[in-house]
Amino acid sequence: MLKFIAKLFGDKKDRDAKILQPYAGRVNAEFSKIPQLSDDQLRNKTQELKHRVAQHISKQNDQIAELRKKGENEEDITLKDEIFNEIDKLKKERGKAIEEILELILPEAFAVIKETARRFSVNKQIVVTATDFDREIAQEKPNVIIQGNTATWLNKWVAAGNEIEWNMVHYDEQLMGG
Repeated sequence: MLKFIAKLFGDKKDRDAKILQPYAGRVNAEFSKIPQLSDDQLRNKTQELKHRVAQHISKQNDQIAELRKKGENEEDITLKDEIFNEIDKLKKERGKAIEEILELILPEAFAVIKETARRFSVNKQIVVTATDFDREIAQEKPNVIIQGNTATWLNKWVAAGNEIEWNMVHYDEQLMGG
Protein backbone atom coordinates (compact mmCIF):
# COMPACT_ATOMS: atom_id res chain seq x y z
CA MET A 1 0.00 0.00 0.00
CA LEU A 2 2.81 2.44 0.91
CA LYS A 3 4.57 1.72 -2.38
CA PHE A 4 1.37 2.52 -4.26
CA ILE A 5 1.02 5.86 -2.42
CA ALA A 6 4.68 6.66 -3.08
CA LYS A 7 4.22 5.92 -6.79
CA LEU A 8 1.08 8.01 -6.89
CA PHE A 9 2.43 11.06 -5.04
CA GLY A 10 6.19 10.46 -5.21
CA ASP A 11 8.47 10.17 -2.24
CA LYS A 12 9.81 13.17 -0.30
CA LYS A 13 13.05 13.21 -2.26
CA ASP A 14 11.15 13.42 -5.58
CA ARG A 15 8.80 16.14 -4.29
CA ASP A 16 11.73 18.16 -2.95
CA ALA A 17 13.62 17.77 -6.23
CA LYS A 18 10.59 19.02 -8.16
CA ILE A 19 10.45 22.13 -5.97
CA LEU A 20 14.21 22.78 -6.04
CA GLN A 21 15.00 21.97 -9.69
CA PRO A 22 14.03 25.48 -10.87
CA TYR A 23 16.66 26.92 -8.49
CA ALA A 24 19.35 24.79 -10.09
CA GLY A 25 18.12 25.96 -13.49
CA ARG A 26 18.38 29.61 -12.48
CA VAL A 27 21.86 29.06 -11.00
CA ASN A 28 23.01 27.37 -14.21
CA ALA A 29 21.55 30.21 -16.31
CA GLU A 30 23.57 32.73 -14.25
CA PHE A 31 26.60 30.43 -14.36
CA SER A 32 26.56 30.52 -18.16
CA LYS A 33 26.88 34.33 -18.06
CA ILE A 34 30.04 34.62 -15.95
CA PRO A 35 32.89 32.57 -17.46
CA GLN A 36 34.05 35.61 -19.44
CA LEU A 37 34.67 37.60 -16.25
CA SER A 38 38.25 38.06 -15.13
CA ASP A 39 39.22 36.55 -11.79
CA ASP A 40 39.09 40.01 -10.17
CA GLN A 41 35.67 40.70 -11.72
CA LEU A 42 34.38 37.36 -10.49
CA ARG A 43 35.67 38.11 -7.02
CA ASN A 44 34.02 41.54 -7.09
CA LYS A 45 30.64 39.91 -7.79
CA THR A 46 30.58 38.85 -4.15
CA GLN A 47 31.09 42.44 -3.03
CA GLU A 48 28.33 43.55 -5.43
CA LEU A 49 25.95 41.01 -3.93
CA LYS A 50 26.81 42.12 -0.38
CA HIS A 51 26.21 45.72 -1.44
CA ARG A 52 22.78 44.81 -2.87
CA VAL A 53 21.83 43.16 0.43
CA ALA A 54 23.01 46.20 2.40
CA GLN A 55 21.08 48.56 0.13
CA HIS A 56 17.94 46.46 0.43
CA ILE A 57 17.93 46.67 4.23
CA SER A 58 19.42 50.14 4.65
CA LYS A 59 16.06 51.78 5.38
CA GLN A 60 15.38 49.43 8.31
CA ASN A 61 18.97 49.71 9.55
CA ASP A 62 18.78 53.52 9.51
CA GLN A 63 15.44 53.52 11.34
CA ILE A 64 16.72 51.04 13.93
CA ALA A 65 19.86 53.11 14.57
CA GLU A 66 17.82 56.29 14.91
CA LEU A 67 15.33 54.70 17.30
CA ARG A 68 18.08 53.02 19.34
CA LYS A 69 19.76 56.38 19.84
CA LYS A 70 16.43 57.94 20.76
CA GLY A 71 15.65 55.08 23.15
CA GLU A 72 18.98 55.32 24.92
CA ASN A 73 18.36 58.99 25.65
CA GLU A 74 14.70 58.55 26.66
CA GLU A 75 14.05 58.81 30.39
CA ASP A 76 10.33 57.96 30.38
CA ILE A 77 10.19 54.19 30.81
CA THR A 78 6.87 53.87 28.93
CA LEU A 79 8.17 55.78 25.91
CA LYS A 80 11.44 53.87 26.08
CA ASP A 81 9.49 50.59 26.01
CA GLU A 82 7.47 51.78 22.98
CA ILE A 83 10.66 52.74 21.18
CA PHE A 84 12.26 49.35 21.78
CA ASN A 85 9.06 47.57 20.74
CA GLU A 86 9.23 49.53 17.49
CA ILE A 87 12.86 48.46 17.10
CA ASP A 88 11.78 44.82 17.52
CA LYS A 89 9.11 45.33 14.83
CA LEU A 90 11.69 46.86 12.47
CA LYS A 91 14.08 43.97 13.10
CA LYS A 92 11.36 41.54 12.02
CA GLU A 93 10.74 43.62 8.89
CA ARG A 94 14.49 43.62 8.24
CA GLY A 95 14.55 39.83 8.61
CA LYS A 96 11.81 39.52 5.97
CA ALA A 97 13.66 41.97 3.71
CA ILE A 98 16.84 39.91 4.07
CA GLU A 99 14.95 36.77 3.09
CA GLU A 100 13.55 38.59 0.03
CA ILE A 101 16.90 39.84 -1.21
CA LEU A 102 18.69 36.56 -0.53
CA GLU A 103 16.03 34.77 -2.57
CA LEU A 104 16.68 37.24 -5.42
CA ILE A 105 20.48 36.99 -5.38
CA LEU A 106 20.69 33.25 -4.67
CA PRO A 107 21.15 32.21 -8.33
CA GLU A 108 23.94 34.74 -8.86
CA ALA A 109 25.66 33.90 -5.58
CA PHE A 110 25.62 30.16 -6.26
CA ALA A 111 26.79 30.79 -9.83
CA VAL A 112 29.80 32.70 -8.48
CA ILE A 113 30.61 29.78 -6.20
CA LYS A 114 30.21 27.27 -9.03
CA GLU A 115 32.40 29.32 -11.38
CA THR A 116 35.05 29.73 -8.69
CA ALA A 117 35.04 25.96 -8.16
CA ARG A 118 35.30 25.42 -11.93
CA ARG A 119 38.28 27.76 -12.17
CA PHE A 120 40.07 26.03 -9.31
CA SER A 121 39.37 22.65 -10.89
CA VAL A 122 41.04 23.61 -14.19
CA ASN A 123 43.80 25.91 -12.91
CA LYS A 124 46.57 25.17 -10.42
CA GLN A 125 46.32 28.75 -9.21
CA ILE A 126 44.23 31.88 -9.47
CA VAL A 127 45.92 35.28 -9.41
CA VAL A 128 43.97 38.32 -8.24
CA THR A 129 44.66 41.82 -7.00
CA ALA A 130 45.64 41.48 -3.35
CA THR A 131 43.20 42.71 -0.73
CA ASP A 132 43.50 43.04 3.03
CA PHE A 133 41.61 39.74 3.26
CA ASP A 134 44.23 38.01 1.08
CA ARG A 135 47.05 39.42 3.19
CA GLU A 136 45.36 38.22 6.37
CA ILE A 137 44.77 34.71 5.00
CA ALA A 138 48.31 34.53 3.58
CA GLN A 139 49.70 34.97 7.09
CA GLU A 140 47.96 31.77 8.19
CA LYS A 141 47.66 29.65 5.04
CA PRO A 142 50.57 28.66 2.78
CA ASN A 143 48.29 28.22 -0.26
CA VAL A 144 47.84 32.00 -0.52
CA ILE A 145 50.95 33.83 -1.67
CA ILE A 146 51.27 37.62 -1.73
CA GLN A 147 53.73 39.16 -4.18
CA GLY A 148 53.55 42.89 -4.42
CA ASN A 149 50.00 43.82 -5.33
CA THR A 150 48.89 40.33 -6.35
CA ALA A 151 47.58 37.36 -4.43
CA THR A 152 48.03 33.87 -5.79
CA TRP A 153 45.58 31.27 -4.50
CA LEU A 154 46.76 27.71 -5.09
CA ASN A 155 44.20 24.98 -5.67
CA LYS A 156 46.05 22.71 -3.19
CA TRP A 157 46.16 22.97 0.58
CA VAL A 158 46.60 20.78 3.63
CA ALA A 159 43.49 19.79 5.57
CA ALA A 160 43.63 17.43 8.55
CA GLY A 161 47.20 16.53 7.63
CA ASN A 162 46.34 15.56 4.04
CA GLU A 163 46.99 17.51 0.87
CA ILE A 164 43.75 18.38 -0.89
CA GLU A 165 43.52 19.48 -4.51
CA TRP A 166 40.30 21.10 -5.67
CA ASN A 167 39.10 19.18 -8.71
CA MET A 168 35.33 19.36 -8.81
CA VAL A 169 32.46 21.57 -9.90
CA HIS A 170 29.12 21.60 -8.10
CA TYR A 171 26.42 19.55 -9.75
CA ASP A 172 22.69 20.27 -9.66
CA GLU A 173 21.90 18.13 -6.62
CA GLN A 174 24.54 20.02 -4.63
CA LEU A 175 23.09 23.33 -5.76
CA MET A 176 19.63 22.18 -4.74
CA GLY A 177 20.99 21.03 -1.37
CA GLY A 178 22.55 24.45 -0.84
